[in-house]
Parts: sequence; structure tokens; C-alpha cells
Amino acid sequence: MRPVRDIPPVPGRRVLLVGPAAWTFRPRTIVVPAIGALLLVLVAALNIAHGSSNIGLLDVLRTLLGGGDRRENGIIFDLRLPRTLAGVLVGAAFGLAGAIFQTIARNPLASPDILGITWGAGVGAVALIVLGGTGGQTSGLVAELGVPLAGLTSGIVTGLLLYALSWRRGIDGYRMVLVGIGLSAVGYNLVYWLLTVGDVDDATRATTWLVGNLAGVGWAAIGPTALALAVLVPATLVCAHTLGGLQFGDDTARGLGIRVSTARGTLLLLAAALAAVATAAAGPITFVALASPQIALRLARTAQPPLVGSMVLGALLTVSADLTVRLVAPDLPVGVLTAVLGAPYLIFLFVRGRRGARA
Repeated sequence: MRPVRDIPPVPGRRVLLVGPAAWTFRPRTIVVPAIGALLLVLVAALNIAHGSSNIGLLDVLRTLLGGGDRRENGIIFDLRLPRTLAGVLVGAAFGLAGAIFQTIARNPLASPDILGITWGAGVGAVALIVLGGTGGQTSGLVAELGVPLAGLTSGIVTGLLLYALSWRRGIDGYRMVLVGIGLSAVGYNLVYWLLTVGDVDDATRATTWLVGNLAGVGWAAIGPTALALAVLVPATLVCAHTLGGLQFGDDTARGLGIRVSTARGTLLLLAAALAAVATAAAGPITFVALASPQIALRLARTAQPPLVGSMVLGALLTVSADLTVRLVAPDLPVGVLTAVLGAPYLIFLFVRGRRGARA
């Protein structure tokens, strides 16, 4: 048996030696999330500090640590902190969900936006808002928890439909994208049909939610969202150890001892739940799940989107977009900006895919 120290280096990787054992890892998979996390902290602090009444960064830190006067506490804890935390949680969930979908489908277009998960979650949330009358004078648990729960349920159901309709002795990425586009079209039309049959006030509230907006997210939504992600994120990261084997095809994955159908179905269900939780919390903030895994992949130079890097960059993109709209156009929902920036990126992916197919 060759000594560990005689093992030739692998390009792009480093060998970590602990006694007789050795692990290889890519430094970029650690450096990229670390730098992204530092930038996220900075952007989040700026997002809390800036607004109609600016607060210095040192004053923000002092207030978060228990200092600050009544005015600063009210602005930060009642208005800006929950909005910023929502951006972090929602962006991280979208980034992780997009990385799972794109890895399983082996297609950069496979994201909750394209595959219909966000619109599927929207059907349940809008149905409860419009048909359940949660707008207007209604309050309580139905208004605070009912909409996220309805969005989560319908998003998971959409994920199950996507898996069932895409399965033909295995999952083909191209077929999954086509099925997802069909589900997205169905969900889109159902949502706008519901808007036509509802009360004007309820339809207005639903429309505001549909464009993706962090402005209305308060502490009542932060708690359930954080709790759901505290369960889903670790479960997804634990189950994701099979993703490397799934990249080699079903026969090879089975040869490696992976239960292909169970592993793929579990990961798709978890990714759908992540996207549904994020959508239910702040609406369908589009293209974050599409772009952040691909950006993380290129920065880390890995064969598939890195999961932790996708989470960090998803949160960074969402909070950065929220900071931008608050500085430039305070009344503009963050989902509008991500859609405007994401549409050219989607066109780029289509063009790049066609050039690759011709080559």
C-alpha cells in the first residue's frame, strides 16, 4: 500500500493529512462561501442602516448589542431587521433549492422559477388570500400562518407532480424542464384566474405578494420560516451526499450502492419544500434560485453547484437587491429588480446552451 504522502496531487485540490488518513478538498469551496458571508454581513448592515432615516453603522451595531435609544430600537428591530433577516433566509433557501434542482437535472435552467414550484406555491397562497378572505379586516393565525402554510403545501404538491410526470425509468433533465414549464404555465393561469374572482382588496394584497416583496415581512413570518429552514437545510445537506454519485447516471449510481429513486425523490422533495417556504414567506422572488448556483459554480470551479456557496450567494443576491431598491426606488418590490436582472441572464443561458449543442 502506498504511503499517503506519496499520493500525487489532484489539480485544483488540496490534501489534508490527519495521521494515516487523508482527505482532498477544493480550497475555493471554502474561500468562496467565507468571502460571500463577509460581504453578506456588510450588505446586511448597510441595509439596516440606510432608509428614509439613516443610521450609522456603529449605531446599528450598538443597537443590535442592546444599546441605542428608543427611536433607533424602533427603526431597527421593528422595521429593518426583520426585512433583512427575511432576505437572508429567503435567498439562502432559494439558492440551496436551485443548486439541488440543477444538479439532479444536470441542467442550468432547472430552478424553482422555471420548474413551476414557485407558481405552485403561489396557487395555494393566493387561493387562501382570495377565497379565504385573509385581507381587509381579517387577522390572527389565518393571516399570519395560513398563507405560508398554504404556499408550502401547494409547493410540495407541485414538486411531487413534477417528479411523477418527469419519471420515465429515470429522470432526464430536459424532460424535467419541459414538464416544469408546463406546470409553471398552469400555476400562472390559476393564480391570475383566482385574482379575477376575488374581492378587490384581497386581489390587491395577493398581487403585491406575487411580485416578491420583503417590505411586508415581519417577525410573525420570520419565526416559522426560520424554524422550517432549521429543519430543511440540515436534512438537505445530509441527504446531498448522494449527489456526486447521481451525476454518473443511474446504472453507475446503483453500482455505487445508491438507491437512485429514493435518493433523487427525497432531494427533489426537500428542494421543493425549500422553494415553497421561501415563496410563502416573501412571494416568488424570481431568478435568485436560477443565478446563484451558477455563479457559485463558476467562482468555486466545481463540477456541480456547491450547496453552501449557493446558499450564501443566494442570500447575498437577495439582500443586495433589496438594498438597491431601497436606495433607488423605495416603493419598488425586490422581485421586480431580480426579474429585470434575471431575464438577460436567462437569455444568456439559452444562447449558451444552443451554442454548446451545436458544438
